Amino acid sequence: MAAIERVEISAYDVPTVAPESDGTAEWSKTTVVVAELRCGGETGLGYTYADTGTARIALDVLSERVAGKDPFDIPAIYQSMVEAVRNHGRGGACAMAISAIDVALWDLKAKLLGVPLCRLLGRVREAIPAYGSGGFTSLTVKELEEQLGGWAQEGMRFVKMKVGRDPAHDLERVRAARKAAGRAELFVDANGAYHVKEALGFAERFAELGVTWFEEPVIRTDLAGLRLLRERARMEIAGGEYGYEASDFRAFLDEPRALDVIQADATRCGGITGFLQAAALLESYHCPMSSHCAPALHVALGCAVPAMRHVEWFADHARIEALLLEGAPHPDEGLLRPALDRPGLGLGLARKEAGRYRIHAATT
Repeated sequence: MAAIERVEISAYDVPTVAPESDGTAEWSKTTVVVAELRCGGETGLGYTYADTGTARIALDVLSERVAGKDPFDIPAIYQSMVEAVRNHGRGGACAMAISAIDVALWDLKAKLLGVPLCRLLGRVREAIPAYGSGGFTSLTVKELEEQLGGWAQEGMRFVKMKVGRDPAHDLERVRAARKAAGRAELFVDANGAYHVKEALGFAERFAELGVTWFEEPVIRTDLAGLRLLRERARMEIAGGEYGYEASDFRAFLDEPRALDVIQADATRCGGITGFLQAAALLESYHCPMSSHCAPALHVALGCAVPAMRHVEWFADHARIEALLLEGAPHPDEGLLRPALDRPGLGLGLARKEAGRYRIHAATT
């Protein structure tokens, strides 16, 4: 088997259509860091949503651990990358750099074998539900209704909105969203904006309005607060999107459990390798899981992991992936299906279109 010949790292800034916000953040662009690995005439593609500093880590710290290695030895390469970031910090940007390269490794392996990634992993289901995710606090009530109502009309059984930036208007917005969503279940995501007692009060009111999922009601490090909310709220308490390694997810599972559903993100938690590690851990606790953002990366995983309930169809990332990636999936009657007629993830970088947004590129 040929060795990995080249590691290419690039980054792209994609502006939002309009300024956006949630309970704790505001943004007007999204940065995508892409890893491409060349071997045997194939190119493995991986990516993460992270600052350009992540691209520097991928190139300066990790690429030498990848170039020249056997592309089938993913566990060895993964472990080598983890060791390389020991003095830089295992989480955050380092974890996201590892994630992008690990996804590219799995994509490359599947392409070299000539099989779709979902076939390489093995499927437990043929399709995975997608839930519409957006409802930013920057949207007007009318825009909120149109977005969530539109997803429901397209067949999505779950839709999610942001809360917490302006608590005085949260109930009004949730009430409007609940009506617009029709039969679809309504989720809310505070991105850690509320204090514990404030979140408890809103949980009761949201339940009365028919909300079934309360994501990051308080800051993710407040495990005692999350446990209290899980015990008292009449809805599922979800979170976990900032898990970078298995021990981060374990913290939510120790009794008394802090979350009902855990959201892992393959662009943060160590790519395909890290996601599968998280899935094994969660399944041992009989804990259901969902994926966070980056829908194109999670379709195959959603069909391969028994504990998976759904994939987040995050509005920003769905738009970016349709722009930058050839073969990006789209829900059909609320379901996402992996491409079976293309090897790997079934994705390719749309170079001409991506070139309009490129801000960094380097090769090892």
